[in-house]
Amino acid sequence: MKFAEHLSAHITPEWRKQYINYEEMKSMLYAAVEQAPSAELVEPEILTRYFAKFDEQFFSFCDKELTKINTFYSEKLAEATRRYANLKSELSETQEFTFQKSNSVRKNLLHKKNVPARKLQEIKLAFSEFYLSLILMQNYQNLNFTGFRKILKKHDKLLSTDYGARWRVEHVEGSFFYLNKDIDRLINETETAFTQELEGGDRQRAMKRLRVPPLGEHQSPWTTFKVGLFSGAFIVLLISVVLTGVFHDRPDWIIVIRLYRGPFLIVEFLFLWGINIYGWRSSGVNHVLIFEMDPRNHLSEQHIIEMAAIFGVLWSISVLTFLYSDQLSIPAYANPLALMIVMFLFIFNPTKTFRHEARFWALRVMGKVFMAPFCYVSFADFWVADQLNSLITLFTDMQYFLCFYLTNPGWSLGVDADYCIANFLTLRAFVACLPPWFRFAQCLRRYRDTKEKFPHIANAVKYGTSFFVVIFSFLNKAFDEKFVSGENPFFYLWIGSSLISSCYAYTWDIKLDWGLFDAKAGDNKFLREEIVYSSTRFYYFAIVEDFVLRFGWAFLISMTEMGYALEHSMVTVLAPLEVFRRFIWNYFRLENEHLNNCGKFRAVRDISVAPLDTSDQMLIVRMMDEPDGVINRRKKKNANKKQTSATRLITEGESTDDMDN
Repeated sequence: MKFAEHLSAHITPEWRKQYINYEEMKSMLYAAVEQAPSAELVEPEILTRYFAKFDEQFFSFCDKELTKINTFYSEKLAEATRRYANLKSELSETQEFTFQKSNSVRKNLLHKKNVPARKLQEIKLAFSEFYLSLILMQNYQNLNFTGFRKILKKHDKLLSTDYGARWRVEHVEGSFFYLNKDIDRLINETETAFTQELEGGDRQRAMKRLRVPPLGEHQSPWTTFKVGLFSGAFIVLLISVVLTGVFHDRPDWIIVIRLYRGPFLIVEFLFLWGINIYGWRSSGVNHVLIFEMDPRNHLSEQHIIEMAAIFGVLWSISVLTFLYSDQLSIPAYANPLALMIVMFLFIFNPTKTFRHEARFWALRVMGKVFMAPFCYVSFADFWVADQLNSLITLFTDMQYFLCFYLTNPGWSLGVDADYCIANFLTLRAFVACLPPWFRFAQCLRRYRDTKEKFPHIANAVKYGTSFFVVIFSFLNKAFDEKFVSGENPFFYLWIGSSLISSCYAYTWDIKLDWGLFDAKAGDNKFLREEIVYSSTRFYYFAIVEDFVLRFGWAFLISMTEMGYALEHSMVTVLAPLEVFRRFIWNYFRLENEHLNNCGKFRAVRDISVAPLDTSDQMLIVRMMDEPDGVINRRKKKNANKKQTSATRLITEGESTDDMDN
């Protein structure tokens, strides 16, 4: 592997601009050689003056890069030193408090409440994230020194001189970032303190918690095999479902579609989420940091896609079994119910099996979403709630699913496809309002915690417009028979509210969520000054795609009102497209958050250790987003990171000495 590729793959993305500009320096060298006068056509003195002038420019650039690196390293070292002192102080205070508490039963000398049960867990998490930041700093040292060594060696090789080596010895090897060993000392002290004070002297257990997998670690062949196996099986089975459905005539097709549409949306969402994660990781968007996940234990894109493929296989088998239920002598409508039960049991399985860490994380976030506005809102909370707003069809299909199984008289044939809609319009409207309510309530909670009317109140208004869309849609259906065609006022109110809501949401997507149409966009016309993804075409496509799919309701109304299609058919087409729109939205929403994290050089989670004084107990509640104690800052914006804020890059045994130049 060439060093330029190694550097690009292993830097901490949030610090990208603070690393040695290796590619620029290499380009300068190659350009100088290519533009040099021919030695056969000019005097040696002219060639010597040419390279002397180039060296003046090149080493001036090297000096600026070295100053930049020394300055950044000094700032991060000072920050790490302060953070370590604070952690040690918190640890000592906790130990002293615990000791006093143990004697208070007899002496009744302590008048404070007990230490919160999660106090030690908060401190452990804070130490592990701090340790990770130290490893990133150590990697920063090693990568920059290796970069200077490589580029100066290339300089000497191309220009047939040894000035680069002498400059390295004089400047780089004498620089602060290279000579300073405080990071190594802090790493050793953190390991010792964590082992002795928090893990009872068990170094193996302590290091297991502190260390992270090597950066650039590949997926196991077994995982890759399973992804290919189940994905291939799902594709084959899906084709079988389509072909069988085309040649299989049933009088209750509408019911079948509504029962299987919701689970299919879940499968589609998981597949696209896996592709999202692959795209973020490949482009350096640190979704692990943005979602406040544990960098040592989280699912990769292959795990997500594997899960989606398995559910897809189960979905396809269930549909095929339904279609051939007569031949198999199985009650047809037992199949959708069995599929839903299996999916439900997987998600809510209380045992520590089947990716339990990821499932518990998802359930915890979902619980906070459903409890809005009574929980502090983190990025993961409102991101999940946004996903739910693209799955409204799933919510209404779940209402239909439950109603059907409670009211249908038999298990072999469905009757009256519209019964659970026409007789439960109010309930369906309420269910359809739940996803926008979650985000509306979250925005109000964010305003309560930050006292910032913009963007939180403005964002709440955006979701509030969705309530009017649902209400007028409900009223349009409820009073449709009482008005002559074309005279129903609620129909026009529905169109008007949908237009306002879509315009508001689209503008918010582009300007606020994605940060595009920036006045300082420069060469990236209509975009922003800094972009992460490789081509501007992706951004222009997303702008157009988001507009088209935001106004998909207009296509639905036109097709149904003109009699070209039934409403349920249009919903079946538009619901997966809405999930696809959210899939594209996710890329640019997290990119925007990532760029803001880059601006703050934030590469690891900020862990708050809750104060012990009882007067600060309310502050604890407001500070902690998650049970593990992750702070959710008031003006949180997105972050990025290519590999995972993770590892001892070079210190864990990965050498760059043998790399090609």
